Amino acid sequence: RNMANFTTVSGFLLMGFSAKPELEVLWASLFLVLYLVALTGNTLIIAATSMDDSLYSPMYFFLKQLSFLDICYISVMVPRSICNSFRHTSSISLWECILQCLAFILCASAELAMLTVMSYDRYVAICLPLRYEIIMNVNTCIHGILAIWISGVVSGVMHTSATFSIHFCGANVIHQFFCEVPQLLKLACSDEYVRELGVTGFLSLVAFLCFLSIGFSYTRIFSTVLRIPSAEGRAKAFATCLPHLAVVTLFLSTGAFEFLKPHSDSPTALDFLLTLFYTVLPPTLNPMIYSLRNKAMKAALQRVVKRRKAYLFC
Repeated sequence: RNMANFTTVSGFLLMGFSAKPELEVLWASLFLVLYLVALTGNTLIIAATSMDDSLYSPMYFFLKQLSFLDICYISVMVPRSICNSFRHTSSISLWECILQCLAFILCASAELAMLTVMSYDRYVAICLPLRYEIIMNVNTCIHGILAIWISGVVSGVMHTSATFSIHFCGANVIHQFFCEVPQLLKLACSDEYVRELGVTGFLSLVAFLCFLSIGFSYTRIFSTVLRIPSAEGRAKAFATCLPHLAVVTLFLSTGAFEFLKPHSDSPTALDFLLTLFYTVLPPTLNPMIYSLRNKAMKAALQRVVKRRKAYLFC
């Protein structure tokens, strides 16, 4: 594809979940269930951490921010995709695609930064318990949240501006259920996408540094936990840490593989599966992993539900 064939793009066609209408509706129904589960779980966490005085600590403050971010993250692409599937439409305008791409990169980058900050919070709590309140004070928490959102905005603007500065050739068909950067780069004329690779490389380096930071935090955490004399104490700590590490690894590895693998012109089921892993599953699983295994959070959620029932029957 050379520059002579490029066209002025006014919109794209999203291929959706499946080419078969009956499978399209089935996939859309599954995504609707996952979306409602994610929305309910994260909303309950926000309500519990906001209303319960016993959860006023840095860990639950970051957990509330993560839940809000997860709602934003999954809401960027899933509701629009579900509506398109049920209405049997696939078009998306250029500006809608740009905004969706910007919001998705912003939320994905902020999600990674949030997971990094949360792992540091757990490191300080377990490895430096006597200095925890000094290190993780109010200013540290607020500055951490500001840094997370600023990093998300910067990443989103860099990625989106680099992606949409290229010319697109041929059919404007995106073989995905939302405007995903790797799929957009497949439409680039000739080797124009090379200019976007610099941004991808830089952000990949930042993501790798975040992963190293998370790995360092959990190496120190596990080293400290293994010295706990109580078997019950060790089991409780591992039960909290291992699922978090599993979600981080799943989110980073699938996202990195999808963004860094060689681009091909023929879509595969693996492309769709990898996208599902790093877009839909983390916001759905996070409430269960971070909170529903936590006794304090379970008790707070029960109190919130009881208050809601009492309010409804008054």
